[in-house]
Amino acid sequence: MAATTENLSDRKAATAGTRPFLWARLGSLLSILPLGVWTVNHLADNLGAFKGAEVWERQVTQYNSPISHVITLVVVLGPLVIHAAWGIQRLFSFRPNNVAYPFWGNLKYLVQRIAAVGVLLFIGAHLWLALLHPRLVEGHAEPFSDIASAMRHHWPTLVVYLLGTLGVAYHLANGVSTFSWMWGAVGGRRSLARFDIVAAVVFFVVLAMAWGVIYALYQAGAAFPPMGAET
Repeated sequence: MAATTENLSDRKAATAGTRPFLWARLGSLLSILPLGVWTVNHLADNLGAFKGAEVWERQVTQYNSPISHVITLVVVLGPLVIHAAWGIQRLFSFRPNNVAYPFWGNLKYLVQRIAAVGVLLFIGAHLWLALLHPRLVEGHAEPFSDIASAMRHHWPTLVVYLLGTLGVAYHLANGVSTFSWMWGAVGGRRSLARFDIVAAVVFFVVLAMAWGVIYALYQAGAAFPPMGAET
């Protein structure tokens, strides 16, 4: 009986030990699939702003059917909530030690945690202003004129989007590094150091796409009056 109880305790301990590991793997996986892939695709669609309002609205706000819209929301928002919950849990265990250990890896970890907070706030605001409020309160998708006008004439919006997308680019690039070693794609200090080049490429590509979108919206905003102004 004692042996059975001991074996049962061992199994429970082993199970409890694997849960954080599996939870971390799931959180890391979702940061790339589907969230990372969707982020790049979303930015690519938004680059339609260079071609004008009609193209942007067709690529960003229109869906083939209500079903495809619902599927998109489930595929994106579900993993986003799970990843955010995982990230918030990690924030509570965050203990910076950069003064005692001023290493490059420690600095990346610190910046990643800071970026995570900013990205969480930015995405929450973006989802409300660009998706939920227009559709639930105003009864229509966000017009191109609204976002373009805000970028051009409302400097807090411009600053928030510049900094928010900067955080997204860094968070995603660092997430690629975390994903690579957590899932065994790379191992060892040298491999991780070499993979930093890949992460840097991801960062600059995503940032260039995001700021390109902002630039296109800012330029287009000259054709629209400030929101709330009389026309």
